[in-house]
Amino acid sequence: MISLSVSVDVPNLADGLRFFNEAFGFSKASEPAPGVLVLRAGSSEICLLEKRPGSLPAPGAQERRHYERHWTPVHVDFHVDDLKSALARAVKAGAKQEQLFENAEHPSVAFCSDPFGHGFCLIERRR
Repeated sequence: MISLSVSVDVPNLADGLRFFNEAFGFSKASEPAPGVLVLRAGSSEICLLEKRPGSLPAPGAQERRHYERHWTPVHVDFHVDDLKSALARAVKAGAKQEQLFENAEHPSVAFCSDPFGHGFCLIERRR
């Protein structure tokens, strides 16, 4: 059996908790170590890792950690029942809407970034 959780680097745990709570309804489940918060919403889990801006993400890395908008080949998709209200809630919490694809034949998608520069998508569930 396998389970999956997502870890997200943030410069400040309190700001990370506030954003993921206000945008998606995540709440603190545990704080297993200093600088680490585990958040839950339903059966989904996000682990926030407090990492200073300018710190190295790995030994020998050339690029330093920063929280301006950045590209990464991996991002989180949040599947939502009501795309417009989920998008409004995320933007109010500090996300930026970058693109919106509305489609009558397929699920609509909003491409966004969080206040920490990480990209994410909101994908509308279709019944």
